[in-house]
Formats: sequence, structure tokens, C-alpha cells
Amino acid sequence: MDDRQRLSIEAARLYYLHDYSQQEIAVKLEVSRPTVSRLLQYAKERGYVRIELVDPLEDLVVLGEELKRKYSLDTVFVCYSPVNEYTEIQKHIGKKAAEYIHETVKDSDIIGVTWGTTMYSVARQLQPKQVKGVEVVQLKGGVSHSHVNTYAAEIVNLFAEAFHTAPRYLPLPVIFDSIEVKQLVEKDRHIKRIIELGRQANIAVFTVGTIKDDPLLFRLGYFSDEERELLQRKGAGDICSRIFDAGGNICIEEINNRTVGIELAELRNKEKAILVAGGQQKHDAIHAALTGKFANILVTDQYTAKALLT
Repeated sequence: MDDRQRLSIEAARLYYLHDYSQQEIAVKLEVSRPTVSRLLQYAKERGYVRIELVDPLEDLVVLGEELKRKYSLDTVFVCYSPVNEYTEIQKHIGKKAAEYIHETVKDSDIIGVTWGTTMYSVARQLQPKQVKGVEVVQLKGGVSHSHVNTYAAEIVNLFAEAFHTAPRYLPLPVIFDSIEVKQLVEKDRHIKRIIELGRQANIAVFTVGTIKDDPLLFRLGYFSDEERELLQRKGAGDICSRIFDAGGNICIEEINNRTVGIELAELRNKEKAILVAGGQQKHDAIHAALTGKFANILVTDQYTAKALLT
């Protein structure tokens, strides 16, 4: 190996592997700065250096296309999160979902929303849009026996503010203690009208809850200890507080019949059923939700996307 080859390799090592500036390399190798530039060019031309550009945005598009094919979805947005951490992921997918909703909502749309921390992230990042005749309605009850904040009222309020309309609340517990009481309440004229508006919604925006560990739904005081144990053994996730198994089937019909709000099967008929979800603890729940065909649009992160494709 001649001196030029040796110097070009040493210059390339210092420049590309150790982040030396060209001036620093010139001092270290005792050559001029223009000589360093020529040595780096020579190293590339001779194949001593191979530069590979990884475009994360291009990778996100590929991941989205693969998810579309695997789960037969209409649209997938895979967002970049710098770390695989739940609150960070929530922030990025919430922002993307808010942007997409802003773009897609048009006059006379009916938007059905659920609650939870992911939905709150979406709602807080919505930008106002001048549209006419839009309705915003809760898809499930939002009153609980607990002091845990579900952000139910805040979410529907923020959506309504963004689209210059009045919020339509479903001022009920999401799960009743008995089927009889739930059926009686649903006969109320006002409640029946709100539930019907949710069925008519052409856009549904929702997340999926996990049944693992200590999920929000379990902290709201709806279930007995026996019911919790049974649901954690059989369940994979919940949408609109309706709990389903790994195949996307309702877990326990008796509990489902006590639940107030839209049925999961009705989500399959929406023009846009937008699932906004990500994070390690939700991988199984998201897979089960997509297996059940409850969404035709998915907003997630790159870590979750890769897990769903394995």
C-alpha cells in the first residue's frame, strides 16, 4: 500500500468514524486542509468508504404499506418517535391523528369520539377549522365511580371547539351494574338520540385499551374482582369499553350487554374508523383490534408497526 492510500484511509477513519474536522485531520496528519479534502475524495473513489443513507421517513412509508396489506386497511400513518416510550409515542401519534382529522373533516360530518389519555393527546393538538353543520358526539358513557380522570368531557369539548359546534355528551356510566338498568336508561328519549347520533357518525376516532397490568378501564370501579380476573384471562383489549379477545371477538357477553355506547360491529360500517394507538403494552390489543376489523385507518409509531409485522 503506497503513502497516498495509507493517508486516505487514515483521513477517512478520522473523518467518518471519529468525527474529526478536516482542519483537525490536517494538523494530525501534517498535511494541508485541501490535501485532506482530496484524500477523502480518493478514499470514496477507490471504495475505501461506502456511504449509506438511511431515510427514516422512507422506512415509515414502507412500514405503513406493509401494515395496509397485512390488515387490509385503507390508510396507515406510521409516525416517527425518537424513543420507544409510551408518553413520547402518545405525543407523536396524537399530533399526526389531529393533523389528519383536521384535513379530512368536511361540512356536515358527524364525528364520534371516545376517551382516555391517547384521545386527550389527539384532542389537545387539534387545530380549528371553519366547517358547517359538523356534529361531535361521545361514543360511550363517560361517568365513572372513580376519581381517575378519563378526560371524557374535555375531549368532546376540544373536538367541538375545533369544528365550531356544540358537544353531544353521553352523561352515563360506560358500564352499568345490571343489564336491566342499562336497558331502562337507554329508553330515555335524550339518551336514545345521543346513542343514535353515535351510530350515524361517519367518522369514529378511538384508541384501544390494554387488559394487561392495571389498565385505565379497570381503575374506574366498574368490575368486581372476579370479573377483572376473568377478563384479564380471556381478554386482549378494549375499544369503547367493549372487551374483546385475541381474535377480535367479544369476551363476555353479559358484561358487554351492560356496556353503554356504540357496538364494536358498528365501527366496521364507518366511512372512517380511525384507530390511534401505540406503545409496547398495547401491541397485543392493537393486533386483536385490527384482526377484528374495527378500524380502516391506523395511526401508530414505528416501534409498534414493526411489532405488528413480526
